[in-house]
Amino acid sequence: MARSARRYSTEDVEHYDRPRRRGTRPRTKERPTYDDAHSGVVLTVDRGRYTLLIDSPGGSATVMAMKARPLGRKGVVVGDRVKVVGDVSGSEGTLARIVEVEPRSTVLRRTADDDDPVERVIVANATQLVVVTALADPEPRTGLIDRALVAAYDAGMAPLLCLTKADLRDPESLLVTYRSLGVPWVVTQKGGDLSELRGRLAGQTSVLLGHSGVGKSTLVNALVPDAGREVGHVNAVTGRGRHTSTSALMLPLASSAEGPAGRIIDTPGIRSFGLAHVDPEHLIEAFPDLDEMTEDCPRGCTHGADEPECGLDEAVARGEADPERVASFRRLLEARSVPAYLL
Repeated sequence: MARSARRYSTEDVEHYDRPRRRGTRPRTKERPTYDDAHSGVVLTVDRGRYTLLIDSPGGSATVMAMKARPLGRKGVVVGDRVKVVGDVSGSEGTLARIVEVEPRSTVLRRTADDDDPVERVIVANATQLVVVTALADPEPRTGLIDRALVAAYDAGMAPLLCLTKADLRDPESLLVTYRSLGVPWVVTQKGGDLSELRGRLAGQTSVLLGHSGVGKSTLVNALVPDAGREVGHVNAVTGRGRHTSTSALMLPLASSAEGPAGRIIDTPGIRSFGLAHVDPEHLIEAFPDLDEMTEDCPRGCTHGADEPECGLDEAVARGEADPERVASFRRLLEARSVPAYLL
């Protein structure tokens, strides 16, 4: 016998209760406050695992952690100050969770190339950028120095030139290029006295940046004897060093006669440093004396050497600006247009 077809009414549809999918929970706008979270700083990052230094009433501990899912694609980099929950004992095999990244005071960033729209954050919350350059073996390349200085000024970090291998060449040949910018410097050589450098690093969180083979790892091992950073050598044919550090690493500096404790961040040797993210107007703000002279510049003036009616040229003509300082600033501007892969 044929089954009679039931006719559904509007009332049936209104009272239909759709079954909930298995494994789902009602959404809520409430989020955990993590009032009991511990504070820490990121020391290094390795394939999605973060090594942290956690401060607690019982003393500091080195803790391994992963990023909590609610953080999504938010990047966590060396130097970040974070909130952590879970097992923060630092015992072998334990894993905590990073649940919050605190606001950053400074961000050192670069792009892979000058037309790359994607910025890559290198480190966060550093106060000083130490540009490590060998005076010889390998030969100094001012292109990277200029770009590193631009990145430091853009990030609001204090720059410092660290010239290594002074036993191979007189540093004056390079210092004359940067003296008019007012960039401080220290000169070192292998096995030499590092007290001046220690004084510059005291109380700071300093990022060491430079080409491979310039002596960064040697400096780090001298400053932190138990660091154990691998030291590379310069290729006799290409004149370039081999990468020995594969990831950024923050290390503590003990207090000394030169000053209070600080931190240094060793970074892998770099061969390109894109500056697509840097605005020329932001760069000149790092030079207040020159910035004042550009107040009457035409709209859109980049303050380059080929700009008509630029206030910098008028200030030089009036004798109110140092021509060498203006030329050095413009060299930094031009560094943004030199292909990053040629550094």
